[in-house]
Amino acid sequence: MKNNTSRNTLLLIMGVILVSFNLRPSITAVGPLIPMIREELGLSNAWAGFLTTLPLVTFATFSIFSAAIGRKLGNARAIFLGMLIIGVGTVIRVVGGSWLLFIGTGLTGVGIVIGNVLLIPFIKTTMPHRIGLMTSIYTTGMTLLAAIASGISIPLATDLNLGWRGSLLFWVGLIILGLMVWLPQMGKKKMPVDKAFTQTTSVQVWKSKLGWQVSLFMGIQSFIFFSLITWLPDLLITRVFTPSDAGWIIMGIQIIGLLGAFTAPLVAVKFKDQVGLGAILGTCYIIGFMAFFSNNEAFLFTGLTLIGLCLGSSISLAYTLIGLRTMSDATTSSLSGMSQSIGYFLAAVGPLLVGILFDLFGNWDLFIWLMILASALFLFLATKVGRPLKI
Repeated sequence: MKNNTSRNTLLLIMGVILVSFNLRPSITAVGPLIPMIREELGLSNAWAGFLTTLPLVTFATFSIFSAAIGRKLGNARAIFLGMLIIGVGTVIRVVGGSWLLFIGTGLTGVGIVIGNVLLIPFIKTTMPHRIGLMTSIYTTGMTLLAAIASGISIPLATDLNLGWRGSLLFWVGLIILGLMVWLPQMGKKKMPVDKAFTQTTSVQVWKSKLGWQVSLFMGIQSFIFFSLITWLPDLLITRVFTPSDAGWIIMGIQIIGLLGAFTAPLVAVKFKDQVGLGAILGTCYIIGFMAFFSNNEAFLFTGLTLIGLCLGSSISLAYTLIGLRTMSDATTSSLSGMSQSIGYFLAAVGPLLVGILFDLFGNWDLFIWLMILASALFLFLATKVGRPLKI
């Protein structure tokens, strides 16, 4: 019996890891490939930026419904459905022109958000005494594969002659593996949820000042992350880096972020409040982005290192706060859906806004100032969401 329990726990942990692996590559793989996609399909900078914004719009829209899907199907089955949708969208977006590209990209966003919203309450329900550790594993897995996808997109497209279409299609293999490993979770019974209680907690979350603060905190860190993933390669190319170098640098800062992604939840749960941790991250963001104004490589790489650590830490902290700021599993699901809906609506503005600004002014300094402003907002919100309050 003990061996069977250990085997089930191992399968559960591996399942969470494989799901986390599939929640970022279909987005982060696009950034380094944007110049190739833009040239082949004749897209403007604004439309190219919309390729990264579109999944965020679907995140924001379908986050509202993800908790309901989880209650209807059970979280495990809903997460399986989400991964399946990611795979279908990945195939659709590489088989035709710009319209299919955008339709498929939207579908990948729908699948991703189901996993994003439901994996947190799934972890809290199945492993309530390991929330910090499993959140660390989950966010570290996302950060790792986000980094790898950014780094190998150009080599897959050019060195292996797959083109941008083959480079994006490459990730279907990982999705299939994730579906196979997740299958054992499908046999578990759906946990009953009192409907009236769920509706009550949902209303409380949407009327909660703390709920809105957590949602905006999620949005600001996502705004920074997705704007960087989309446009930092273009900025680096203006600093005499090659497209391949830019892709590897994006991969590098995300690999650096692995340390923050794994450590932040473990540190966060050790303290009564998380104000200090959030303030440190916000300050490091500002210092890191200020270094972008320098043409000195040492300053630039120091700034990139700081930002890499912050990117990993801030997403982990945001997800951890969803669990720490709630009293019940039902409230956790509701806050997870709300924070990712409102948060990703805000995040969706980032890549599109940067593209529009560059089309209008052709000045990358505006991009840097926008990131500094976002970092200041992150710092302010960290002082609010870090307080030991509950919804």
